[in-house]
Amino acid sequence: MRKHCALKHGIFKEFLAEFLGTFVLVLFGCGSVAQTVLSRNTLGEPLTVHIGFSVGLMMAVYVAGGVSGGHVNPAVSLAMVIVGKLKIWKFPFYVIAQFLGAFVGAAAVFGLNYDAFMDFTSGILSVTGINATGHIFASYPARHLSVLGGFIDQVVGTGMLVLCILAIIDGGNIGAPKGVEPLAIGLIIMAIGVSMGLNCGYPLNPARDLGPRLFTAVAGWGMEVFSTAGHWWWIPVAGPMVGGVVGAVLYFLLIELHHPHDQDEKTHEVEEEEEEEEEEDEDSSLKDKYEMIAMS
Repeated sequence: MRKHCALKHGIFKEFLAEFLGTFVLVLFGCGSVAQTVLSRNTLGEPLTVHIGFSVGLMMAVYVAGGVSGGHVNPAVSLAMVIVGKLKIWKFPFYVIAQFLGAFVGAAAVFGLNYDAFMDFTSGILSVTGINATGHIFASYPARHLSVLGGFIDQVVGTGMLVLCILAIIDGGNIGAPKGVEPLAIGLIIMAIGVSMGLNCGYPLNPARDLGPRLFTAVAGWGMEVFSTAGHWWWIPVAGPMVGGVVGAVLYFLLIELHHPHDQDEKTHEVEEEEEEEEEEDEDSSLKDKYEMIAMS
């Protein structure tokens, strides 16, 4: 009974950590986009958006990392399941928490900037047009981007994100100093943003994209958020999930699989030595008992 209660308490803590971490990510990330768009680029630009998402992810990992690992992304959670760093039964709880955190984060951004939204749009919330604001919360493709091109964009971008995260937390690689991992992970987003943001704004995260998109659907933008650009919405959901798996498999096959196993061998040797010492102690104890019986 105690074990069952402890298990429930543990997953509840991780659920809350993923929820709050994703909330932080969306609040800072989408908030930076909102400030740029609603100020008509007077209080922001593409670089400030990159900084917003990079620092947002860094803070999100600091918030949740010590409790749940700070995945704040279903694609990252799936990758961790693939490499054995997350138990598969926890995966649905992580994903639900991430989507809820992103939804509430989007609601917070809208609430904080409500007056600015109304002033900018004259009360008409739209996805397309000169006063469009849907792209503040979710990704939409550039004119030149095809469906296949968008899918590949998300697979490659998320694959690089996961691959670099695994390198940062890999104890057998150079890694990052303890406590600096969130900073390094935030810099991955900065690198992706300045190099792969042209096509659709590097969503890379199904929860961060679909959660806010669902919020916009119910908050006044309507179902246009799903039908625009040939029903684009599923690309930043499916693409990152595939990319996360690809990145995890590539890192394992090309890097982690080839790590020297000296540490494992040493651990095995120490365990064997301890077992031998225990056997010797048992033999010595039996010998002492035999001598005592003989003397009596």
